[in-house]
Amino acid sequence: MRRALVIGLDCAPPRILYDELIDELPVLGGLLRESHRYIMRSSHPPITIPAWMVMATGKTPGELGIYGFRHRRIGSYDEMYIANSKMIREEPIWNTLGKKGFNSIITGFPPTYPPRPIKGYLISDFITPDHTKNYTWPPWLKKEIEEKFGPYIFDVLFRTHDRDRVKRELWKMTEQHFKVINYLLTTKKWDFAWFVEIGTDRLHHAFWKYWDPKHPKHEPGNKYQDVIPEYYKLIDKYVGELLEKIPRDTLVFIVSDHGAKAMKGAFVINQWLIDNGYLKLKHQPEKPGQDLKPGMIDWEHTKAWAWGGYYSRVFLNIKGREPKGIVDPEDVPGLIEELKREIGKIKGASGEEWKNMIYRPSELYPVVKGDPPDLMVYLDDLAWRPAGTLGWETYYLEENDKGPDDAVHDWYGVFAVHDPEETIQPGDEGLIQIHEIKNIILNHILLK
Repeated sequence: MRRALVIGLDCAPPRILYDELIDELPVLGGLLRESHRYIMRSSHPPITIPAWMVMATGKTPGELGIYGFRHRRIGSYDEMYIANSKMIREEPIWNTLGKKGFNSIITGFPPTYPPRPIKGYLISDFITPDHTKNYTWPPWLKKEIEEKFGPYIFDVLFRTHDRDRVKRELWKMTEQHFKVINYLLTTKKWDFAWFVEIGTDRLHHAFWKYWDPKHPKHEPGNKYQDVIPEYYKLIDKYVGELLEKIPRDTLVFIVSDHGAKAMKGAFVINQWLIDNGYLKLKHQPEKPGQDLKPGMIDWEHTKAWAWGGYYSRVFLNIKGREPKGIVDPEDVPGLIEELKREIGKIKGASGEEWKNMIYRPSELYPVVKGDPPDLMVYLDDLAWRPAGTLGWETYYLEENDKGPDDAVHDWYGVFAVHDPEETIQPGDEGLIQIHEIKNIILNHILLK
């Protein structure tokens, strides 16, 4: 096996790494110029969970049974659960390699909490509640890490108006992450390593409008306009320090799970369902931004309701499935088609056309496991975030209804392969699907 390191930068778009900042990043830019570079098409949905695990297993979200960070238990109105490592039934790449006798180091890979046994070492990801929980494999690794680097930092609060705090905590978290990775790669036995830095994702959500001149709220010359370039330069420095410590013939992969782009606003999807006769409330919300709770809904007159997020999950109130279902099962296909047609007609505040995409999970995946929504809705090609809250006087919100957020996810991330021993000319290789990455990595590192 060729020793290999995978550098995972959550949410990093081709625009930043392949284009606008490549000349400002001596290490990453140098690697990318000497790599086979792909534009990586992300999963449905293009969000951190499930995208990274799609990449590691080669399976779709439907096959994994993971459709986002949180899920509704089918047949209930209020029973929800968070995706975690116990839900993963498919084999990630480190287990494939472990069966062949190879050791891996995995850090920050979503979702790997709670930690499960691997042949090697693992530190779990941002869904870990806090450092008091067991977050390592082997379990004793936690004490070793904390004695050297203090309590492990899994994430930062990024949906806040205190951008100075976000920046300060981002820098602190990222420094610690790279110190830990550096330590593991220089003191532990490994053949394969994959780390995911969640900081790039938090950076984009907190600072995109300050950097991107295409953002509708961008103000030239603002206080934070250089935060995104500064952070990537920080990453670049740490990657350079890391590469100096590992064998020079190591294969290096650079990858992101999805991209980023400006958020134009949020659309109040449940109010639209109310106004179009699909959802009925017992009483009106008392204030703007109120969460839709099951007790607020008149279920005897409700056909559908929705969750907000980067995409909207729409659920039908089906007789025999939900406790107070009213939609006859034989009427479900017709209602699905009606909702697809009507949601597809939604336009912008000024009547501008939107590229809305509405799917049944069975249209996207060869297998549909777990607790899928009845419909998956992307508004204006992800540019508008669906808002699940109520009480607003308009469908169109300038801000995310769940706190400050400057960016939405985009379909396209990066995947680059740097082989220091290869004689084939590197360059741009076109489009690749996210579920193809596991096998591509295996084909590069396993000596046939």
